[in-house]
Amino acid sequence: MIDDLQLLNFDVDLASDQIEEPENADDGLLEHIEDPTEQGEDALHDLVDLATALTTDASQLDFRQALEGELTLVDEMREIAEGARYQADRRIQEIVGWIGVNMCPGLSLSNEEHPAWNDNRVIIFTEYEDTRRYIEKCLNEAISHTDRAAERIAVFSGATSRERRLDIRGAFNTEPKDHPLRILIATDAAREGLNLQRHCSNLFHFDLPWNPSRLDQRNGRIDRKLQPADEVFCRYFVFKQRPEDRVLEVLVKKSETIRQELGSAANVLDSQLAGSIGKGGIKRDEVAELENLIDGVQLDDHKQVVEDELEAASSRQSKLMREVDELRDNLERSRIRIGITESQLRQTLSMSLRLSGAPGITETAPNQELEPDIPRTYIFPATADSLTRDSGWAPAIDTLRRRRARGVPTHEWRRKAEVRPVVFEDPGRLGDNAVHLHLEHRVAQRLLTRFTSQGLIHHDLAKACLASGPDSWIRVVLIGRLSVYGPGAARLHEEIVPITARWFYPEQRQGPLVPFQRDGEHTTLESLRVARDEAGRTTVPERVHDILQQSAQQDIADLLPHLEARADGALKRAETMLAERAEAESQSMADLLKSQQTRIQEAMGGEGFQMPLDLDPAELRQYEADRRAWERRLQAIEQELATEPARIADSYSIRAHRVDPIGLVYLWPKTG
Repeated sequence: MIDDLQLLNFDVDLASDQIEEPENADDGLLEHIEDPTEQGEDALHDLVDLATALTTDASQLDFRQALEGELTLVDEMREIAEGARYQADRRIQEIVGWIGVNMCPGLSLSNEEHPAWNDNRVIIFTEYEDTRRYIEKCLNEAISHTDRAAERIAVFSGATSRERRLDIRGAFNTEPKDHPLRILIATDAAREGLNLQRHCSNLFHFDLPWNPSRLDQRNGRIDRKLQPADEVFCRYFVFKQRPEDRVLEVLVKKSETIRQELGSAANVLDSQLAGSIGKGGIKRDEVAELENLIDGVQLDDHKQVVEDELEAASSRQSKLMREVDELRDNLERSRIRIGITESQLRQTLSMSLRLSGAPGITETAPNQELEPDIPRTYIFPATADSLTRDSGWAPAIDTLRRRRARGVPTHEWRRKAEVRPVVFEDPGRLGDNAVHLHLEHRVAQRLLTRFTSQGLIHHDLAKACLASGPDSWIRVVLIGRLSVYGPGAARLHEEIVPITARWFYPEQRQGPLVPFQRDGEHTTLESLRVARDEAGRTTVPERVHDILQQSAQQDIADLLPHLEARADGALKRAETMLAERAEAESQSMADLLKSQQTRIQEAMGGEGFQMPLDLDPAELRQYEADRRAWERRLQAIEQELATEPARIADSYSIRAHRVDPIGLVYLWPKTG
């Protein structure tokens, strides 16, 4: 009887790289050992009786006694087997006990009717599909009396459909308070391509693969970047009295030693073990030899393997860092060019909603002190009448709901799936409990389009505003928008153009308002920023409103010529920028087409094309069809090289532009 089960833990270095392999199907089936049969026992008794009948001398008597001793041993073995027939595997017992301590504290308490689960999750890997079914059956029985037991376990195997895999991944990465799934039982079909680290830092190997790469890949489901836990635990089982397990124990310990010193163990151990273990697995009569082989792996003997791996990793790292730096540069240029913060985006979207007759975006807990890495969440008014009456809003609002499950009708899903809160800051990790609203999000795009489509005159100067400024001068800002259009009225470029000036009472003016120079404009725009951040803290007397409303039309007339002149300079800069972009994208298209042309020519083989003599008729037909398709594509590429780059360049040609005043801002001194 198997006993003395040992549960070993090893901590995985969160900084280790993962080695990915193509996804394979489940790798095998359990070997079944049948119980002794009564027919076999009867045959053994007959053999003893026959020996007794045929022999009477002392030597044959000894033979009879030996057979009776073996029969007694078989009876004892059968008694032990029958006694353990319905007992759970010791590994199952250990896992259930661990779940009771770490995931469902009331699991083993007889006086608790429906024990509750905490937020911990766990992954259990097995090598075989039969074992996977056995684990699932045992765990379902063990947790059947717990809260929402039917929803706590999910299975990921080679037979799991693509849609179901997406559902499982989404559920496992959802905030634990929002989804009951806690246990994922998986075969090696789940050992690569899945990010499951968001809310899970515990993994069990019910059985171990001898291949170190596969072991690394299993651990890599939770040992990944953006793992929020300080430690990740990957556990495996060892039967002390089973010789084969000594090999696996040595293998895991050696893998960990090599990983700590070199960063990766797969290449070093794979090169040693591929020929020794192979497909035949671990043979009992070779256990000692394999132990010595693994334990004797010397790092000095594999310096070249390690150096090659490190060199390739260094090359990949350098390329990745260059790409990251390029993305950072692009991000910084975008920030400067767009010039909008998360707070400004939220205010703009709220204003667009109000102009549409809906409430603005409100914070869920405005007075709550949050941790620095937790973004503030907001409520989007999806149920406002002005939005629900417009059928065009439905697809956009759907992006704020959780993913629709397969087979659920759209109307039923919309009725049950609530609109999630939104955030405007990216914390680096975000579950399915909130939606990040950014400039490219469908909801933001729709609101921004409606907001920018409004002109200056909307409900009697709705876009003229008054705020308290931080200095003693009365300042005015006329905000214009330069719009540049290409072929087919496509909008190529938009730019905000401000004109600032000191404001005087109409009766005190001796001529039109005069714009500030660079320093005065910089001060005014900085005052505007401060006033925007402090909006609502200071009120301006009503009589000031009346004075400014009477002056607004004259102020626009005074500053509009200066706005148009500045827009002309912005237009010239836009022309230069669009010409550079046209040239770059035209050249990029030409390079892409030439690259396709080269690959097709290499595939066709030129002078040394593939000889079709050894192909069967079906393969030959497919080969000829491929060649005809390649030839047609080569002809098309020749035509595209003559037309596509020019078409792309023409798409950036400016056909029209316009300058619109879209806002008027007065900054009134706080002193009054």
